[in-house]
Amino acid sequence: MATTDRLAASRLHALDAGRTGRRNLRKIFSEVRRKGVSAALHDLSLKAVNAVVLFKILRGVFIERFDPAFLISPERYTPLFLPAETIRNFARDPENGMPEDFLAEALSKGDECFGFLDGERLAAYGWYSFTPTRIDPADLLLRFGGDYVYMYKGFTHPRYRGQRLHAIGMTMALREYLSKGRKGLVSYVESNNFDSLKSCHRMGYAEFGSVYVMKLLGRYFTYSSRGCRRFGFRVEPILLRPAGLDRLTGRRVPRSPGR
Repeated sequence: MATTDRLAASRLHALDAGRTGRRNLRKIFSEVRRKGVSAALHDLSLKAVNAVVLFKILRGVFIERFDPAFLISPERYTPLFLPAETIRNFARDPENGMPEDFLAEALSKGDECFGFLDGERLAAYGWYSFTPTRIDPADLLLRFGGDYVYMYKGFTHPRYRGQRLHAIGMTMALREYLSKGRKGLVSYVESNNFDSLKSCHRMGYAEFGSVYVMKLLGRYFTYSSRGCRRFGFRVEPILLRPAGLDRLTGRRVPRSPGR
């Protein structure tokens, strides 16, 4: 009886393995049809490497001129740089994707948020930074040239997607920063996020280089390609700072009265 049970279990295991293998093959073929052979292989290769060690390729993108076609906002929305208190109120709703720790850090370093209001609702937003900014993983810091503004954390609520709000908001923010003497916006997209890369190209962004990030045995190794030099674009681990220094910028933090 025990032998019969083992044989039955072995057959069931083989059937499950066969089904899993077929599902994986269908998934691979679907990716090839959707992305193309080279893109699908790139994606699969990165996933295979990341099963062993953390490895990212970040494509740096920039834009220095705005497209007037993206300056027309649908009439129902109010586009604006959101005041800090307004942002805090919207952040209380988890659907808006602004956790308390993220918001506290972004506001403390002077980052700005450009968004679209639909009456009392937040339809979409994007964040803009002038100083080194934490990326994912959270113990990594992105640095960039002071002539540029770093655009990050673009978000459109699901009920408002498909209306080009991200492109319009980014273009409006770019126009504002250009008028204040900045050269343009910089950002990055992970190399296997092909949909986002296509979207960036449609908005007028161009790629300038790549940053390679690997974490091995608890230590980060990073490399920025030559094209990143013009933009001062690089990634580095956030190191512990001596007491009295800000851990993101390295600047001395003024002592509060009574401390």
